[in-house]
Amino acid sequence: MEMIQTRNELIETARLRWITFSSSAESIDEGQEVIYGLKQRQKTLPCRYFYDDRGSELFEQICDLPEYYPTRTEQTILETYALEIAKSTGSCELVELGSGSSRKTRLLLEAYSQLNHQLHYCPIDVSAGILYSTAITLLHQYPTLRLCGLAGTYEQALAQLPAAELENRMLIFLGSTLGNLNEAECNQFLTLIQQALQPGEFFLLGVDLQKPVEIIEAAYNDAQGVTAEFNLNLLRHLNQRFQSNFDLDQFAHFAFYNSIEHQIEMHLKSLQTQTVNLQALNFQVTLQAGETIQTELSRKFHLPTLVTVLSDHALAPLQIWTDPQGWFGLLLCQRQCTTGECP
Repeated sequence: MEMIQTRNELIETARLRWITFSSSAESIDEGQEVIYGLKQRQKTLPCRYFYDDRGSELFEQICDLPEYYPTRTEQTILETYALEIAKSTGSCELVELGSGSSRKTRLLLEAYSQLNHQLHYCPIDVSAGILYSTAITLLHQYPTLRLCGLAGTYEQALAQLPAAELENRMLIFLGSTLGNLNEAECNQFLTLIQQALQPGEFFLLGVDLQKPVEIIEAAYNDAQGVTAEFNLNLLRHLNQRFQSNFDLDQFAHFAFYNSIEHQIEMHLKSLQTQTVNLQALNFQVTLQAGETIQTELSRKFHLPTLVTVLSDHALAPLQIWTDPQGWFGLLLCQRQCTTGECP
């Protein structure tokens, strides 16, 4: 049997599948997306560029910071209700968007194991490095686990999901990553979720909720400066990917809460007037001193409004759980039939 050698140990390929989506056409599209964002009056960069291997490592550090409440709050909810989720869905394949280190998903794997359900897991991440290292760890941790790693974007993975090996499937989108999408992007994304699921299948969604401004702002301006390094690493990633010459010493992290739009806005502020050349894109951009590039939005949700939006995409919330403070929400939704789909 063919084997994969890693860490001086052997992993049977019968338990591990690996799909890396082609990046050639995607790179062209991404390059145009970068140019488009930097041409706007309020310059922007896609938040996907946070997540090269170094960015993924930094985000894992952010999740452990005392100020960063979302990860530990969502994890506590999952610790409390993972078994209830597993009982509600029955045996199903878990497909996680933006899996990272899969730290919270392990709670679900434990719950399904406790019920003696088959373990099938498809983690999806743009960082192939953390995806592969996590896959190897999980295969050792769970001897009966079958894993299919998908290295690519959400759009690529949702459009080309391999056929499920179990009768049921649950898409998982944790960490309030939905908040990184504006309203139009959110609707487009939920349409992709609706199309990727069959009627009766499940969608598990974690979202950050509205709360006092000082709590939210502290989470994105940590005292150790890890979030600042994470933000600046986006420019380092662009330098490597597009042969650009962003000088990280000439930018500063800047994050604040927009109380009108109910969202954190994360920016990189230019410390001087400067011109940056993105050689691989044949593009130059000039920034004035004090001008910012918006790198992330993180919307904070109102649960009744979100339930309406999900229902509009045939995703009916079956259960909604929150922490005692009401800071974070976890929603288990089921894909409903639309006209002509079901008898």
